[in-house]
Amino acid sequence: MSQPHPPSTPYAALCSHDARFDGRLFVGVTSTGIYCRPVCRVRLPREVNCRFFSHAAAAEAGGFRPCLRCRPELAPGLAPIDMPSRLAWAAAQRIEAGELDEAGLEGLARRLGISDRHLRRVFGEAFGVTPVAYAQTQRLLLAKRLLADTALPVTEVALAAGFGSLRRLNALFRSRYGLAPGDLRRGREVASGGAEEVLSVELAFRPPFDWPRLLAFLAARCVPGVETVEMGVEAPGAEAGTGLYRRTLALRDGSGRELRGGLAVSLAPRGDALRVQVSTGLLPALPAVLAGVRRLCDLGADPAAVAQVLGPLAADAPGLRVPGCFDGFEMAVRAVLGQQVTVRAAHTLAGRLVAALGEPVHAIRPNLPGLTHVFPSAARVADASADELGRLGIVRQRVVALQALARSVADDQLDLGPAADVGATIERLKALPGIGPWTAQYIALRALAWPDAWPSGDVALIKALDARDARHADALAEAWRPWRGYATLHLWRRVAEGAAPWIAWKEVT
Repeated sequence: MSQPHPPSTPYAALCSHDARFDGRLFVGVTSTGIYCRPVCRVRLPREVNCRFFSHAAAAEAGGFRPCLRCRPELAPGLAPIDMPSRLAWAAAQRIEAGELDEAGLEGLARRLGISDRHLRRVFGEAFGVTPVAYAQTQRLLLAKRLLADTALPVTEVALAAGFGSLRRLNALFRSRYGLAPGDLRRGREVASGGAEEVLSVELAFRPPFDWPRLLAFLAARCVPGVETVEMGVEAPGAEAGTGLYRRTLALRDGSGRELRGGLAVSLAPRGDALRVQVSTGLLPALPAVLAGVRRLCDLGADPAAVAQVLGPLAADAPGLRVPGCFDGFEMAVRAVLGQQVTVRAAHTLAGRLVAALGEPVHAIRPNLPGLTHVFPSAARVADASADELGRLGIVRQRVVALQALARSVADDQLDLGPAADVGATIERLKALPGIGPWTAQYIALRALAWPDAWPSGDVALIKALDARDARHADALAEAWRPWRGYATLHLWRRVAEGAAPWIAWKEVT
């Protein structure tokens, strides 16, 4: 169980409804048995009745039920800076992506390179609960969200949220929340089963959020057949004219069954969330889908913390995010294909690879124009011959790199999953033929969600800094630790937008 925070500052945040603490602070009220977000507008409880927790799971472990008004499941997620341990944050990322259900506690610990005992200790110190209790709370809160916001039948809610059966969902809901799942329907009429082709879910973020620039970055790098971006279009139920990102996915559910489908992401009307529309074929892997969107759009970022370090560099685009990815192997392949070529050339090569090796996707519902394939798996690329890859226009050096990368991932020698160990992964990547420091850092930036990644030697970064050479640029970037990854995106967008070189360093050197 989490220890309560010292009462003065957390209570002040509650009194002022300070949004900076949303998702980082939860208050359990002993007189009601309910826990809330600090932004909740219910009557302010007395300080003596408040207990403060750093995570919803700890509040629930303390015996509190989630508020039906402020809905803790809608709070924004955590960033690495919010955690005392990156290892605990990495474990949480993997749990939210469904890896605990897939591999069990021992398997999750093994993927993190530690013992299950050490995992329980580190996780407990950070979250106040065990990994299993954390996962259970995440499942319950997702089920609560689906019950309140969608017309999915309760049986399908149980499966989508990761429960093995409706009976299990009913039992936990009653024991933890004092409710039957159907009580959250509030008299709404619910479809008798499976009629909907798409499920809509909103994921919160901490403003500001520069959605147009994130879309523009993704649009320039879309893999033909796998992704599309439409700028300035209006998605059903989304903010008008803000643009739309679509893609295909191939995932496995807890039983190992492969699922294929598509999704669309747009800005929600409420202004502090993204709307995610998921084809119902992916519902058994919904936690992994939503975790992938959070990574892709960097929804756990804290713009205020980044701005404090980057200062004037981020002042004209304070909501810029570091685009992540759904699949680490896919991103690593794209990084290799992008070596020493333009973004457009890399885009073309990736499209050829998908057309040749990717699996076709038929009859995605709803129809997603332009999406025809899922990205090829590591096993499929590893099985491809050098001649087969060479005929796509990929030069021999990169063919060798792609084959070595694919074999390492397919044989579980290289982990590019969410929040893998950064230092160890970078060294393993650099040990592969054809992968140097720039490629390894780029993969760390976008696949491993490392906020301090810095692709040393990048020509655009040197140009943006008006630096003498790579070493000079590296020295200048030291001022932006631990957010050099965000500095990278700001410098790249300045070059893309035709801005003058960033020469503020000359004033202090």
